[in-house]
Amino acid sequence: MTNSQDEFRHRIVVGVDGSPSSEAAAEWAARQAEMTGVPLDAVTTWEWPTTYGVTGPAIPEYDPAADARKILDGAVRAIQSSHAHIVLRSIVVEGHPARTLVEESRGADLLVVGSRGHGELSGILLGSVSEYCVTNADCPVLVFRNQM
Repeated sequence: MTNSQDEFRHRIVVGVDGSPSSEAAAEWAARQAEMTGVPLDAVTTWEWPTTYGVTGPAIPEYDPAADARKILDGAVRAIQSSHAHIVLRSIVVEGHPARTLVEESRGADLLVVGSRGHGELSGILLGSVSEYCVTNADCPVLVFRNQM
């Protein structure tokens, strides 16, 4: 394994969508990264709605990539406020949440997802996403259930 491959191997990946479940999962993942000394990749995704631009006028002020970045930036600030010493990378990817998380976690030590989403970005990290990740990821997957 080369140094660059090793750098990407030792890391934890967490899915972020702005929901309470993903916020709790991100906090747990940050604590784990801090305890183990590995970097944490916080990942969120976005997709254009399937009906966007098909019927009716376009909505020029709608920018799902910017919305995703805003949610991820909030999660990153929360993590950094209590875990200032971890290496934290924020990643925004256009694509289907489940497939993107599996791809981004390829070769990681651990993928952490919330048990259900329904955050500000609807459709991200739903139960079906965690199920897909458990079934298809090539690393261990922790599905974090937030006890509210």
